[in-house]
Amino acid sequence: MPRPKIAFVASPVPIAQSARVALAETYGDVPPADADVIVALGGDGFMLQTMHSTQGLDVPVYGMNRGTVGFLMNEFSAEDLRRRLDDAEEEVINPLAMTALTVDGAMHEALAINEVSLLRAGPQAAKLRITVDGKLRMNELVCDGALVATPAGSTAYNYSAHGPILPIGSDVLALTAMAAFRPRRWRGALLPKRAVVRFDVNDPVKRPVMADADGKSVRDVVSVEIRSEPAVGHRILFDPGHGLEERLIREQFA
Repeated sequence: MPRPKIAFVASPVPIAQSARVALAETYGDVPPADADVIVALGGDGFMLQTMHSTQGLDVPVYGMNRGTVGFLMNEFSAEDLRRRLDDAEEEVINPLAMTALTVDGAMHEALAINEVSLLRAGPQAAKLRITVDGKLRMNELVCDGALVATPAGSTAYNYSAHGPILPIGSDVLALTAMAAFRPRRWRGALLPKRAVVRFDVNDPVKRPVMADADGKSVRDVVSVEIRSEPAVGHRILFDPGHGLEERLIREQFA
């Protein structure tokens, strides 16, 4: 039986680049389009970038941490990589689809594995109207911003904004406010994964707002619609006993 072909990709930092060279010399290296598995070397940001850039290949991605946080990454080791890949457990993650309308009438689309966030882009607080599945749920949220996070992204920006950690497979999304001023104590809501969330920006010229989907930013938005995209499935590999579900539980006791 032929050995699986590996594509090594790495972030620009020297420690990741040197690891890529050493691993490629030991295990061989092919382009991602020809690979059976992609090994990403870097941090969580580079892992997200790799998943986005290879989503059309239907190839699993195994990350090894050569960055900072590494929540989506496995521990780095150059030893016995083929055995680790053979033993790895696969998680499939559906991203969020963002459609944003800007003040100039342009429409922008993007996918987000972690979260879609709206952030004030000026000195004044943002004023957002929130609609879920076509029903108005909040006429005006005065805040620094708000986000919708997937379970996989719930320990990232969402958790820093005091949003809930969501178990993998829970089929829910987290809608979390950032520095809410009115209603002052409102922290957000848990929504079904199938929900369609719409934010409309009140007074977008005086109180400009930007939208961000995993680092892809759109400025001066008027409205943003967010929904889960089941047609896209990102395949991530983890060492046994260290998958996303275990990491999400462990994070809550840290």
